[in-house]
Amino acid sequence: MSNKKTIGIVGARGHTGTELIRMIAAHPALELAFVSSRELDGQRVAEHNDVYAGELCFEALDPAAVAAKRADVVILALPNGKAAPYVEAIDAAAPETLILDLSADYRFDKSWYYGLPELTRGKWRGEKHISNPGCYATAMQLSIAPLKDLLAAPPVCFGVSGYSGAGTTPSDKNDPEKLRDNLMPYALTGHGHEKEASFQLGLPVEFMPHVAPHFRGLTVTTNLYLVRQVKREDVLARFRQAYGTEPLVKVLDEAPWVSRIADRHHAEIGGFAVSADGKRVVIVATLDNLLKGAATQAMQNINRAIGVDEFTAIPVES
Repeated sequence: MSNKKTIGIVGARGHTGTELIRMIAAHPALELAFVSSRELDGQRVAEHNDVYAGELCFEALDPAAVAAKRADVVILALPNGKAAPYVEAIDAAAPETLILDLSADYRFDKSWYYGLPELTRGKWRGEKHISNPGCYATAMQLSIAPLKDLLAAPPVCFGVSGYSGAGTTPSDKNDPEKLRDNLMPYALTGHGHEKEASFQLGLPVEFMPHVAPHFRGLTVTTNLYLVRQVKREDVLARFRQAYGTEPLVKVLDEAPWVSRIADRHHAEIGGFAVSADGKRVVIVATLDNLLKGAATQAMQNINRAIGVDEFTAIPVES
């Protein structure tokens, strides 16, 4: 145990926090040092997570208390707008601590490393501050990046997510009764992940999100207009070249189904429908919003930052 890095989670009650605890429990180089949750304060982690064995209890920790733990790694799994006090406290008391933020708070801050490994791996310069991408933004960027140089117009992305993406705070978007037999549109312009994908790709992206009755997993169907004609086999070749060596991005010939991605750690990209004139391509991407869209991607980033293999404790399917 002495050679393990200590790791803590702030905001561990949510769906992503649960997945992170599961992954950390299986990690040979990480030891869970604390989990912070006001709602679960004093309750044993093992009572809420079936893979965690130990006596560790949830604690209600303010920013100073989190910093005082002096963990090697701290994951901030907080709602948007809540991370800054923790970052400031940790930087002041324990500047050597690696901070990974799951919210949108630092995705536009160029002093933070934006960790979408398949696209930004080569840009990491040892930063102690890592911003984890949004789930939809991950799917959109993976769908667009291989054809970015051929675009004639802003990509248009239609997204559908399971209701776990709406978090645990009760709302219409995570109410199973209101979602029953329903598809709920929201934030049809200006969604945060639209801004994020646009900022990171350096081009405008249009995005229309919806919530569906299933619990986890998302689908993004992206329409791409191109400056010149392409053949389907050339599009497929571009994606295979981009992701052929990536264990967590699988390029399929057919369009992927969201029902097949739940509880899996990779993204799937397929379909590759090309219009008769060869200047329009439609691509479908799926991923589990709690895993590759959040916890799995966080673990990829943490693994690289602590100097172990990027896919440690991540089940990789052949």
